[in-house]
Amino acid sequence: MDEFNDAGMEDFDGEDDEYDSYTPMKVGEKKFLNKDEGVEKELMKTGEGYDHPEKGDEVFVHYVGTLDDGTKFDSSRDRGDPFTFTLGQGMVIRGWDVGVATMKKGEMCRLKCKPDYAYGASGSPPTIPPNATLNFEVELLRWKSVKDITGNGGIIKTIVTKGAGFKKPNDIDEVTVKYMAKTADGTVLKQTPDEGITFKVSDGDFCAAVSKTVLSMESKEEVSCVCSGEYVEGVEGLPLGESMTLDLTLLAIHTVEMVSGQDCVKKTLVEGEGYDRPNDGAKVGVRYTATLPDGTVFDKVEGDDLCSWVVDEEQQIIGLDKAVLKMKKGEKALITIRPELAFGAQDTVKPLATIPANTTVQYEMELVEIEKAKEVWSMSTEEKFSFFEEAKAQGNTLFKEGKFQRAIKKYGKALSTMESDHSFTDEEKTRAKKAKLPLHLNKAAVQLKLGEWAETRGSCGKALEIEPNNTKALFRRAQAHSALEDPDLACQDLKLLLEHDASNKDAMRELRRVKEKLKEQYRKEAKIFGNMFQRMSDKAGDLYDLPSKNEFDPKAGIGEENLDFAGGMGEAGGSGEEEENKDVPGPPSTEESQ
Repeated sequence: MDEFNDAGMEDFDGEDDEYDSYTPMKVGEKKFLNKDEGVEKELMKTGEGYDHPEKGDEVFVHYVGTLDDGTKFDSSRDRGDPFTFTLGQGMVIRGWDVGVATMKKGEMCRLKCKPDYAYGASGSPPTIPPNATLNFEVELLRWKSVKDITGNGGIIKTIVTKGAGFKKPNDIDEVTVKYMAKTADGTVLKQTPDEGITFKVSDGDFCAAVSKTVLSMESKEEVSCVCSGEYVEGVEGLPLGESMTLDLTLLAIHTVEMVSGQDCVKKTLVEGEGYDRPNDGAKVGVRYTATLPDGTVFDKVEGDDLCSWVVDEEQQIIGLDKAVLKMKKGEKALITIRPELAFGAQDTVKPLATIPANTTVQYEMELVEIEKAKEVWSMSTEEKFSFFEEAKAQGNTLFKEGKFQRAIKKYGKALSTMESDHSFTDEEKTRAKKAKLPLHLNKAAVQLKLGEWAETRGSCGKALEIEPNNTKALFRRAQAHSALEDPDLACQDLKLLLEHDASNKDAMRELRRVKEKLKEQYRKEAKIFGNMFQRMSDKAGDLYDLPSKNEFDPKAGIGEENLDFAGGMGEAGGSGEEEENKDVPGPPSTEESQ
């Protein structure tokens, strides 16, 4: 097909041709591959898998070319030699660049190419007349994926054997590779053992070309690269300015995952099965060997005697709880856990050794069994309400123990069971609303303790959606507004609260604090902007003023004798839907457990 190399060529770009290479076709089906109907494809034999060649790939095909009257003008089959070209580089007629890109390995099809996608008005004398429509039977035998992975020609990669899966390593991962690096004349510069070598990608090995190539590969992929320039700098034995051939196989990717920053790091040693991982509340069974930094084994579980626990129930150190959630069944991993998520600042006696205080530990662990906790979507209505009550009680207990983050998590789990109520009856929806209100209030109280102001506003907002004038939600949201430097919004919530609970001593006290904050804000603005805001500063004291002592109206329930009500807004008391956690001192506390 020599004439394909000197006529009718155009650089291929997908934008003009707009072909769809992924829509499945049936044998015998015909379709146009572009909007102007310049190329029509008819499937003769389906191919293998799902992959298609891409622009820049070296493709190998057999073909038979005929004119519309049936005259054969060329055939690679008659020559007994497959035809090879680089896809999308204008090496063949435009119709081929469009059509072959839609094919799979082993596929056979007919491509009908109109003159604009063949040799146009000039033709290719003497075999192809002007303005000829051409027909080709094409079989895609195979292709080599050729990529400029650096974008500057520094590393041109040809895929020899496609990898398994889709995952590629990152800089923080470790990889096991084997490779041979050679000069253009075949002199070996370096060769690894057959079992390969292991290194961290960011640390690299031999030269920059190795890590750069590895980052573009999938596990088990084999490639051959031509490397030059900055990517081969410092390679001993390579003449200056010459390129280097790198034949490399990625044997394994050891994924490194920051489970909890640097406090808990997991490195995969053996990939697990499928996609399922444990969820909170799952029962897991593992084998492990646990060691100190010097290699001393302090605990070991092997054979059929598994170590089993329920995840997120404080039955294991925090680091193991977090790490196992990231594992798949059958996975083996090396887990490094700092003392903050391990055994802390005290010596801990274990079966085989004592763990000194403030020690980083390692677990080489295999996840053998997973029994997942029931997901909310699969629960019946009664199961949801039962789970809700159980999680709420656990949250209240955790709060009383001062474990605030865990308490919030339990409250969140409880609330998740009530979020999707489309299957509830009207009576059940009412019951769910009543149940959710105290938990939103509890959650807000804990978030206040933790200084999570924005989250506090969110929880209070959800409580107010259920009960628009709930005094506790208004008070806690006002506190969050104030902490976020939104005194105007804080004043609005406190005024609304006092409209419904005029004798609320905590709200009055908070309003005075907010009012002073607002005054100070206006004073600062007045200093900055001068007299522009002087009037605002003078009026600030009147914006959200409380009635004076003499203006209290006993009939309206705001008399001085009514200022003491049972429980402050940061303490217990209020709506009657909640029960005080009296053993937790100091406002703002949670008190809505029931």
